[in-house]
Amino acid sequence: MKYNYKFQNLLGTVYRRGDILFTNDGNCVISPVGNKITVYNLKQNKSNTLPVESHFNYTATDISPNGSVLLAINEQGEAQMISLITCTVIHRYKFKQRVNSVKFSPDGQHFAACCDDTVFIMTAPSVFTGEYRSFIMKRVFKKAHDEVTCLDWSSCGKLLAAGSKDTTTKIYTVEYLDNLNMYSLSGHTDKIVGVFFEMKSLDLITVSRNGQVCLWDANIDPDDLVVSEVQISHQKRRKIKKEEELIDDDINEKDDIEKDKEYESDKDEEMEEAEVKDEAKRMLYKKLGRHYIGDEIRNAHHKVKLTAAQYHKATKILVTGFSNGIFFLHEMPDVNLIHTLNISEHRISSVAMSTQGDWIAFGCPNIGQLLVWEWQSEQYVLKQQGHSLDMTCVAYSPDGLHLVTGGHDGKIKVWNTTSGFCFVTFSEHKSTVTDIVFSANKKFFVSSSLDGTVRCYDLTRYRNFRTFTSPSLVQFSCVAIDSSSELVAAGGQDVFEIFIWSVKFGKLLEVLGGHEAPVSSVSFSPNLSSSRLASASWDKTVKLWNSIESSSDCETLRMTSDVLQVTFRPDGDEIAVSTLDGCITFFNVTTCDQTGSIEGRNDLGSGRADTDLITAEKMLKTKAFTTICYSADGSCILGAGNSKHICLYSVNEAVLIKKFVITQNRSLDAISDVINRRYLTEFGNMALVEDRSYLEGGEVNIRLPGVQAGDMAERRVKPEVRVHCVRFSPTGESFAACATEGLLLYSQTAGMDGTFRPYRLETGSTPLAVKSLLEKKSWGPALVCALQLNEHTIIQECVESVPAGDIDLTVASLEEDYSHRLLTSISRLLEDTRHIEHALMWVRALIQKGKKVPVPTLLALEKVLTVKYGQLSKICDFNKYTIRCIKTVGEIMPKEDVEMDSDGDQSSGRGTFSDSE
Repeated sequence: MKYNYKFQNLLGTVYRRGDILFTNDGNCVISPVGNKITVYNLKQNKSNTLPVESHFNYTATDISPNGSVLLAINEQGEAQMISLITCTVIHRYKFKQRVNSVKFSPDGQHFAACCDDTVFIMTAPSVFTGEYRSFIMKRVFKKAHDEVTCLDWSSCGKLLAAGSKDTTTKIYTVEYLDNLNMYSLSGHTDKIVGVFFEMKSLDLITVSRNGQVCLWDANIDPDDLVVSEVQISHQKRRKIKKEEELIDDDINEKDDIEKDKEYESDKDEEMEEAEVKDEAKRMLYKKLGRHYIGDEIRNAHHKVKLTAAQYHKATKILVTGFSNGIFFLHEMPDVNLIHTLNISEHRISSVAMSTQGDWIAFGCPNIGQLLVWEWQSEQYVLKQQGHSLDMTCVAYSPDGLHLVTGGHDGKIKVWNTTSGFCFVTFSEHKSTVTDIVFSANKKFFVSSSLDGTVRCYDLTRYRNFRTFTSPSLVQFSCVAIDSSSELVAAGGQDVFEIFIWSVKFGKLLEVLGGHEAPVSSVSFSPNLSSSRLASASWDKTVKLWNSIESSSDCETLRMTSDVLQVTFRPDGDEIAVSTLDGCITFFNVTTCDQTGSIEGRNDLGSGRADTDLITAEKMLKTKAFTTICYSADGSCILGAGNSKHICLYSVNEAVLIKKFVITQNRSLDAISDVINRRYLTEFGNMALVEDRSYLEGGEVNIRLPGVQAGDMAERRVKPEVRVHCVRFSPTGESFAACATEGLLLYSQTAGMDGTFRPYRLETGSTPLAVKSLLEKKSWGPALVCALQLNEHTIIQECVESVPAGDIDLTVASLEEDYSHRLLTSISRLLEDTRHIEHALMWVRALIQKGKKVPVPTLLALEKVLTVKYGQLSKICDFNKYTIRCIKTVGEIMPKEDVEMDSDGDQSSGRGTFSDSE
């Protein structure tokens, strides 16, 4: 068993808040998910979470023009410059206040960020400037009277437009220009949501929150902007000019008066000509028109507001999203409506368009929804939505290919672990889903809910084919299915009984009573020859039942505290019990003797929430493992609870092997062990006091009596970090954790993440030795050296170098441990290799060797072969239909040729006959 698990991917949450971006090729969507960033590849249908984490949730993001650098800023103003090539943070900067928007210039030399009423322009690292330092301040503007909300650069990169809440749009210059200092545009009656320059022009489009669109026409082109020879401000320039004039005033006043009298008329003419020239060069804007695109929606409901806008400069298409989930597509500059659609019932907070202009991405933060819409063909390219509330349970399919999650919203979602996408959602439950288990035959899974039903879902036809209920209404807190997939058991939360149904007939077979408190967990033995059922309750007992016998006799295990979870070891000979006092106790199922225990309360750790009145040390005494799970081989156990830690223990040694920290996100509560003393006053923690706007009825986030406007049900509450459920993959390569932020996947990446993790390494085992042995055609020793080095590329080279005829002989010379490790490496190799038949010959030789193969290794092989079978079947079907089409066309073409030839022969015959006459 290896323990080098690392964070792999984040599922269950596709979008939280912030800016959605398209990559420059238009094939990927970058979405901020809390304090992580996920990249969705729309071509390959895969999702990948970057191994980068911030201390707070990301709110503002932008990508450089060359597509190699991502600038991400969290809600506290901490900026990270992330390389998309190496997926690492290359520089950090603190703005010390919230950043509303950030934009790279078209040439990639600068980027602009707006904080409150201030706009910062900084130089970006690029090969054009030769500057590789980040965040060097170029210019700072503080001209707005209220908060700046949006930014946009002109195509020439010399001008920056900034819209603000004071209903004006300011135009700033990067370099000092002779014909422009700063320009202000007014004409809106609400907050500016978007400002956009036209391509290769200085014309401007501004969009406000009340649905008004203003078009502005510039009197000069970008080439007419004159950069000052001396890069100093206009104010300093006037001051220097005045000082020079004072120095030159040493001439007699009489001479000056006489000269003024003589040349007064000439000077007036020259000044008028200079003013005319300056006015001709000076940049001016003219309003072409104002359009009210949101009046129809606002007339139907006056509270609807325009919340997001994006403009595609090449195709001149303006996309606007509203707070009721409707978006418009307008063709500019005529503002013609070309498309509209209602994609959701919730607010659209972010809009992005691909480089080609055919795909539009929308983000809805209230329900965590991410959509990519192709407006020309009017179909979805991507439609993903996580659970609107926290997830409560997760279950792996027996082959490890699928994950099923249930949440407080009553929905059940099935996720593909390879692609990271949800491909089916079930919404039959009307209340919280409490538990989910898969059947051993992989055909269906069972879920329990607080709505009083236990439902069976078919993964072949994607339907709810069985619904189990009790004679009286019961809130089910847990569910289990036996190894033969014929019996289903569920425990009650308000009725302290266990109900057993038959999956085949759908009838209630038996009701087991004996517990005196809510049943917290039930579990069937995974052994095929056993029908033993274990149940845990808050009455400090664990009961072992024989589910086939009609009698209700059971063996009772007394515990020292309330029992939270019970689970069987994969071989069915041992159970693990988690209790409220923070202990995990192990019992032999046959003798009911205690075989071991783990005191893990101190390992679980504790954080102090903002509302806690006691310290983290005192809070640690209340912590316990609310969810536990055995590893695939049964040698380790995984435990988690209301904490940010997941603990991996060795069962035999009863020691902590590794502790995983699921997040560092301080936007969640109870992350830190101490409270910042700057927030503590005599009245309590000031972090709990909410910032309120001046207009109380407009943005109310606290329930107050008498307030008529504002969403009084929505409150800004920091969710507390906790792990609801952990499950090991049957393949043993990964495990999943249901946490506050989503579904976290951890997998083994030995030899693939750059770390060196050898196995039984010897002094002569080197990469050079492997190559020399391969040249000598010593396949067996070379393969043993490669397995000792445990490097994926070296093992792949050895496997592909061995001829097909020598595979059986090479396998016969390997030890059992090396055979198992080689089979695991080949299962990983099958994911990417083109030599599928050659790899399958290795698999056949290793399995037919006659020795027992570990079950997790066989499940890993089954998983990868299922994926390969699906991929190859699509290719074969495509080739089959293509060959059939070619064959049909080949049969039609000769007939047409014969008809044409016959027609030609007849015509030539008649011609010859007439000529002979």
